[in-house]
Amino acid sequence: MPPAITSFEDVLTGFGPMLARTAAAYERDPALQQDLLQDISVALWRALPRWRGDAPIKGYVARIAHNCGADHVGRHARRVETELEESLIDPGSGPSEHAQTHQSRQSLLDAVRQLPLGQRQVVVLSLEGFTLVEIAHALMIEPDSANQRMSRARRALRHYMGQDHEATRP
Repeated sequence: MPPAITSFEDVLTGFGPMLARTAAAYERDPALQQDLLQDISVALWRALPRWRGDAPIKGYVARIAHNCGADHVGRHARRVETELEESLIDPGSGPSEHAQTHQSRQSLLDAVRQLPLGQRQVVVLSLEGFTLVEIAHALMIEPDSANQRMSRARRALRHYMGQDHEATRP
């Protein structure tokens, strides 16, 4: 994201997909995902004037989104069933490839939702392309702690997904 963030609308436009994926990582029910996304938007609207520009806006936005997600999990501890919304479908793939990709993504998201909150946060940020240093900054933890959480999360994800080898990494 270019540093030319000038308004709340720019933040929503620039980071909307990341915010939607973050909400989906914390909530399975589509209606509650939208509620969480709205809560994130309100929190961003309130917090944006406090951003000093001394750190990347992406990390600042991610921190707020994940804090809202953590609050949401605390308020909504129940589990509900839904399917993961696919944002991009490869037009060159056939129905069986699409179904397999969808199932893999659904399995990963289901496994991520089973992680303890701290591990879930590092995995979701990692899936968004954050480095461990950026994850640590966004979550206001030490890089070693982010690394430890990621290591534990990978082990847990392999367990939840029934994989006993190192081939799959979030």
